[in-house]
Amino acid sequence: MLKSYSAALSAAFLLSACNQSADQISSQTPESNPSVAQEVSAAPQTSESERANAFFERVFEESVARSPETLTRLGRKDRANEWNDLSEAHANESIEITKKQLAELKTIDRSKLDNATTLSYDLLIQSMEEDIADNKWRLYNYPVNQMFGRHSGVVSLLINQHRIDDIKDAENYIARLNGIPSLFDQLITNIDARTAANIIPPKFVFPHVIRDSNNIITGAPFTEGEPSALLADFSKKVDALATKESSNVSDAEKTALMEAATAALSNSVKPAYEKLVAHLTKLETKATTDDGVWKWKDGDEFFNVALKRTTTTDLSSDQIHEIGLKEVERIHGEMRAIKDAVKFDGDLNAFMQFMRNDERFYYDSDQAGKDRYLSEATTLIDDMKGKLDAMFITKPKADLNVKAVEAFREQSAGKAFYQRPSEDGTRPGLYYANLYDMKAMPSYQMEALAYHEGIPGHHMQLAIQQELTGVPKFRRFGGYTAYTEGWGLYSEYLPKEFGAYQDPYSDFGRLAMELWRACRLVVDTGIHSKKWTREQGIAYYTDNTPNAVSDGVKMVERHIVMPSQATAYKIGMLKILELRSGAKEQLGEKFDIREYHDEILKYGPLPLNVLEAKVDSWISSKLAG
Repeated sequence: MLKSYSAALSAAFLLSACNQSADQISSQTPESNPSVAQEVSAAPQTSESERANAFFERVFEESVARSPETLTRLGRKDRANEWNDLSEAHANESIEITKKQLAELKTIDRSKLDNATTLSYDLLIQSMEEDIADNKWRLYNYPVNQMFGRHSGVVSLLINQHRIDDIKDAENYIARLNGIPSLFDQLITNIDARTAANIIPPKFVFPHVIRDSNNIITGAPFTEGEPSALLADFSKKVDALATKESSNVSDAEKTALMEAATAALSNSVKPAYEKLVAHLTKLETKATTDDGVWKWKDGDEFFNVALKRTTTTDLSSDQIHEIGLKEVERIHGEMRAIKDAVKFDGDLNAFMQFMRNDERFYYDSDQAGKDRYLSEATTLIDDMKGKLDAMFITKPKADLNVKAVEAFREQSAGKAFYQRPSEDGTRPGLYYANLYDMKAMPSYQMEALAYHEGIPGHHMQLAIQQELTGVPKFRRFGGYTAYTEGWGLYSEYLPKEFGAYQDPYSDFGRLAMELWRACRLVVDTGIHSKKWTREQGIAYYTDNTPNAVSDGVKMVERHIVMPSQATAYKIGMLKILELRSGAKEQLGEKFDIREYHDEILKYGPLPLNVLEAKVDSWISSKLAG
């Protein structure tokens, strides 16, 4: 399929720093993993390489030190009583820092660097140059939307990533609660700046964001009833702290912490959310139903840049749209073969309707049904762990847990997503399944979804990436969306070659998920380049896939607030498959899929053209050997 696009896919790729959501190599030392040893220790480091790597480390630490929330996500306790600074002054300062760092980086003599350091040098140069160039688009986004934003992000970080291991951690949690009003004041200022530039979220966004915000301040101590999400979380963590023998937390200290948290929720969190909701309710009156970024000033130029950053290719919007149409046609053909194999009497559309509506494919919507889903998803992942040796040499150390999306955000959150482990691996990776609408989570898609978000998908790649040795932290914790999501989609397909998807309906589910990503190429470009409406996008998903209509609604709304992001999956997967096919053809009996996967993963995330160059080099070395 990709042969006709290989020239375009090989041309002048650009870097992309991915912040997802959400959310790539060796967990072993170079000595225990020869393939990694070759990358990081091929030659003694020169003084210039040492200088460069010291610079890489300093730049990463300077960057994360400016972001209290990133420190928390990494599992560090520094500045754990603060939120990020959202001010324009801080943003301007960040760009000036990047400019100074870039100038310093360019004083390093690239010709004196070893191969591993040269790769890091080139990646960082381009990343910094793009950060500076893209500063002109700083306002071209929606800081609150149904997918993510400060309104839900602060709660998610506190619940899922702010650990309470001692009294100081609990006090930091309370300080963050009390810091939400100032944070939201900055957020409102940022929203106003976008409003002045006529960058206002479409009308459909507001009910989601307002509802989710009100959900957060529902329950004790805000209203009557069960404890709110934040109070329940803090109480649970403090209770666990008080029962630890090593904590020495007295009953009086526990009581004081609970009183302080309750006061912070009532006196800081509630008024902050009420102020934000009031502001959004007023802004909603200015919103329109024009959905694509073409409505913004220079919107077409912005979208072209967004596509480059997301796919790390020079593919145009029209080319991506056409790839999507052809992939939809191909996958429909494979689906018809399954339909015929199970002897379904009817055409593909009728078969899709059957898969969409037949009760045998759906779990009950009660708690028992949801618990069953989580249990069976966990079993799928555990079973896959036992098959990894046949596919991989390097495997992650960090553990993986399966979790339902929290109630406060489940109505608007995506179908599933992954949260990477802490820097040291003590906090496991999380595969989130959204069980709000069980009709959107059919059993026949469970297998592919678990492989994508868990193993061998995002957890495999991202945990291994963080466990790299001999690679700068900016590469261990950075990313390229086409690489990361391309790997995730490839990981849905890979298990089929090792005995998964024995049930034909489950294999149909795998195809349905691949089809979904092919449709994304069509709809994302349709909305932002071809001026499709939200309704046209929903109709395309409904007419061409077996997924629930609610899936189509959420996906189209995601396209609208995250332009270009969803194009990464299929473009990345196609490149990984193309490179694998070429390697098999050239290497013949010398091809080992485990070695190929190590080659894909061992550098951490890469732009697709750089990945291709690495695979080509690996092929040459295998042929020479």
